[in-house]
Amino acid sequence: MTELVVDLHRHASSLIHAALARIAPDLEAPIVQLERPKDASHGDLGMPCFPLAKPLRKNPAAVAQELVATLTELTQDDPCIDSVSAAGPFLNLRWNRTALAEAVVRGILESHAPYGPWEANGKSIVIDFSSPNIAKPFHLGHLRSTVIGAALRRLYLHTGHEVHGINHLGDWGAQFGKIMVAWYEWGDDEALASNPMRHLFDIYVRFQQEAKNDDSLTERAAQEFQKLEAGDAEARALWQRLRDVSLQAFAGPYSRLGVEFDAVTGESFYEDKMEAAIEKLSQAGITEVSEGALVVDLSKEKLPPCILRKSDGTTIYATRDLAALFYRRDTYHFDKALYVVGSEQKLHFRQLELVLERLGWPEAKNVVHVDFGMILFRNENTGKWEKGKTRAGNAIFLDEILDKAVAKIRATIDEKNPDLPNKDEVAEQIGVSAIIFNDLKNGRIKDIKFDEDEMLSTEGETGPYVQYAAARLASILRKSGAEVATDIDYSQLRDAEQVLLTMAEFGPVLQRAVDKNEPSILTGLMIKTAASIHSYLRDHHVLSAEPPTRAARLALVTAARRLLGVGLGILGVASPDEM
Repeated sequence: MTELVVDLHRHASSLIHAALARIAPDLEAPIVQLERPKDASHGDLGMPCFPLAKPLRKNPAAVAQELVATLTELTQDDPCIDSVSAAGPFLNLRWNRTALAEAVVRGILESHAPYGPWEANGKSIVIDFSSPNIAKPFHLGHLRSTVIGAALRRLYLHTGHEVHGINHLGDWGAQFGKIMVAWYEWGDDEALASNPMRHLFDIYVRFQQEAKNDDSLTERAAQEFQKLEAGDAEARALWQRLRDVSLQAFAGPYSRLGVEFDAVTGESFYEDKMEAAIEKLSQAGITEVSEGALVVDLSKEKLPPCILRKSDGTTIYATRDLAALFYRRDTYHFDKALYVVGSEQKLHFRQLELVLERLGWPEAKNVVHVDFGMILFRNENTGKWEKGKTRAGNAIFLDEILDKAVAKIRATIDEKNPDLPNKDEVAEQIGVSAIIFNDLKNGRIKDIKFDEDEMLSTEGETGPYVQYAAARLASILRKSGAEVATDIDYSQLRDAEQVLLTMAEFGPVLQRAVDKNEPSILTGLMIKTAASIHSYLRDHHVLSAEPPTRAARLALVTAARRLLGVGLGILGVASPDEM
């Protein structure tokens, strides 16, 4: 190619827009939806012409035929296009195989977008994720918000956005009054020092159990939170102590999961901003007093009121979320604010959206609840899948789950590859990543059954399966002992079309994942890429091939290894060279 075209999908889109401009100059530029045809014999990339039928006043098949005629003329000298055709209402393109190989392999090796970081687009994104409650254990229930949010943060960063990932800790509110009472009743300094989160968990569960038969405990909890909000010195000191202990404990799981934040603030950060938020809403004339509480009435939408201040004068998390939104809008000037929070909070976020609409916020629709389903675990006594609940005393500590997965992988390594260097490090990478991958391979709105045996398998749609493909490629590169040649004959890769076509989907997949806030779209491509690599290597030798073919195949292997590393890295999955 005289000029390298890296993003073939964008190139195809540009060509189709140019053809449409010739056919209908006055037509408003449509969104071109390109995807691989289900029938590979039709082409490498296809577009349904149904959306164009009405504006062009022609049936979809006629539109496809007219586009074929125009594109054939436009692409006469295009080195990337091998053919243009129509299959009923679908327009199809087929790439020149040599151009396909060069665009994909060189694009990856030279880190061009979409394989490398995209050009900055000037869009600011705030992502609120993880957000555990202090003085409570980091348990399995926190996993989904944490890994989905971290993956979205990396997705948006890779695709050129300015990203602000925020850990909005649950370090305020009525629940903390319960923890304070539990500490006063049963707290132990030595137990807190030796195993802080286990001890805090135990006394919190005890509070829940004893409060069922002792209403005075709940009353005391409300009083303690009132003292905390009023600035009582003793209450503030205990709050700070338990917050510091919790943050130190949370650092372990975050490090193991490879999760980073741009800000760790928590609800308490907005304590001095809540009155201003309430005043803003009151001045807008959208609040009223109902049964002693200050609320925004949402009865017209057939929803409960959004409570801003309870009758006892204390605030709730809706107040703090609104204060946080106002602060983030002024500080980050965001184009979109994402809240990675479970589906059970749909009502809360719908209420926030309506309050913002009442306030006249044009950005209200850009405050997005990125919801997700629950993690279910098998109850060993009943055999049923159910959710773990902290207050019921059956929460599953995340560190314990990670340790168990890593131990299983370590035992497998000892059995199958006892001479592997850095066995502990590799076991950690595979075991932890298997849990992350298992979460992200499922559509986020689905509930997940936490099946350790399945997720740790090297067969099927699992993290270890994809990691093994990457390690297999790394092994070939180690054995080759050669640098990637600079004078590759890309025509030698005409037999690698399935690997190349799959890798060429990387850019569109990232865009769809961002548009839908859905990391599983990228996870699915990583599975497809690994499968195509395993299939190609089964039928094509690399190291024993003739020199021109060997050099080209080594370039393909290098590119595939790098792409798996980039894709898995965005997901938060490690990519060891040996396993």
